[in-house]
Amino acid sequence: MFSNNDIKQINEHGLSVANVEQQIADFISGFPFANITRPATIGDGILQFDTVATNYFINLYDNEKQNYQITKFVPASGAATRMFKDMFDFLSTNNTNDTVNTVVQNINRFAFYDELKKFLPTTPTTHDIVNAMLCPDKLNLGALPKALIAFHKYENDVRTAAHEHLIEGAQYAESNGIVNIHFTLSPEHIDKFNKLMEHIIPATEQKFNVKFNITTSIQNPSTDTIAVNFDNTPFRDDNGKLVFRPAGHGALIENLNKIDSDIIFIKNIDNITNDTARTDTINYKKLLGGVLINLQRRIFQYMHDLDSGTYNETELRKFIEQELNEPLQKSQISQDEFMTILNRPLRVCGVVKNTGAPGGGPFWVKNHAKFDTLQITESSQIAPESRDIMNKSTHFNPVDLVCGVRDWHGKKFNLNHFIDPKTGFIAEKSLNGRPLRAMEKPGLWNGAMAHWHTVFIEVPNTTFTPVKKVSDLLDPAHAG
Repeated sequence: MFSNNDIKQINEHGLSVANVEQQIADFISGFPFANITRPATIGDGILQFDTVATNYFINLYDNEKQNYQITKFVPASGAATRMFKDMFDFLSTNNTNDTVNTVVQNINRFAFYDELKKFLPTTPTTHDIVNAMLCPDKLNLGALPKALIAFHKYENDVRTAAHEHLIEGAQYAESNGIVNIHFTLSPEHIDKFNKLMEHIIPATEQKFNVKFNITTSIQNPSTDTIAVNFDNTPFRDDNGKLVFRPAGHGALIENLNKIDSDIIFIKNIDNITNDTARTDTINYKKLLGGVLINLQRRIFQYMHDLDSGTYNETELRKFIEQELNEPLQKSQISQDEFMTILNRPLRVCGVVKNTGAPGGGPFWVKNHAKFDTLQITESSQIAPESRDIMNKSTHFNPVDLVCGVRDWHGKKFNLNHFIDPKTGFIAEKSLNGRPLRAMEKPGLWNGAMAHWHTVFIEVPNTTFTPVKKVSDLLDPAHAG
């Protein structure tokens, strides 16, 4: 199947022929659908806290965070092409759509307007405005990563998404005066990103009296997957070379695995808000962190008791089943088995009420051992015959996670040991107009964390303010 040149290309990509053959086998066999049994709901997999409990965990986090090394992890790879899809469609068809009309009518409200108007005539047409936004020799917004796009305009400041993440991080991810933030980026964006950091960090450090430690990484090419034709033979480009594609956010587990911290917050680059709407975000990040610290301490104490033989089995079973939401299938469980059950990474996930169309979110999923576990499940992983269960879901996860990644001895877990490799999906894509099949590996917050301890907590919808299309920047959480 592979020529010597193919094998050389595969090896240069950090892969082996065996890796690629397994990927092709996965294309042929496909991935099994998630066996969802019911949606997680309040009182059945999702915790809901009153004001007293909320304040308790916020205070716990504030009082204890200096004892932990904390990092905020922000996936920010890829260009903002989809954010401007409707605008690109207009340039290719000359047909307006709702997004184009909204953007043009409100163009002076966007944070990037002052830069944009340098490229506009005195009385610009719709085409002038859209062309100035997207043309490579003008703003070229669709080719930039969201991290570098001006999201918010203030009286004396314009801030990119990356800048807002620094400001947000300074308000909950600080420990001992240090704010660690890690961005995953594409190689072609790193120089511009670094220049932005050089420009904004001094004033932001002074404003919040902190020091930033900003690090970056790229998605490892060895996590890419081969593209195939619809008959599952390797897809080749116009020069006859094999085509590899990034395998989605799930591949970022490799990047996350290299972060040397005790507590890691994860939040997408586009889920950010402005100063006037940030209070809930800060408070509920602290809430999640406080819950994680509390649970992790209790897990470690139970492991200490198991190790010393002083544990109370009835109490331990109750903790595992009721607070870690992990049903125990056996009436007789040894100390070593209990240790194995407890000795896993922990994630505490904020979930918001589903106010839109039903889709992926927190579900009870029957695992390979045939018992229910809490998982974040995407709609693409759910079988058509299970859509009635999906449609009953009350919440979804906006990628709002805080993770504990050390064991009870303080040693970093190898996160690769807790992946479910049988989760993923096949998508139809194209290259230069030619259709192909592409493989998405287990998502960072679902299959790549399938064997973690998982706790869901309801957080307000005000903490979820993503920018999926450019017109979202007109929402109050962004435009003020």
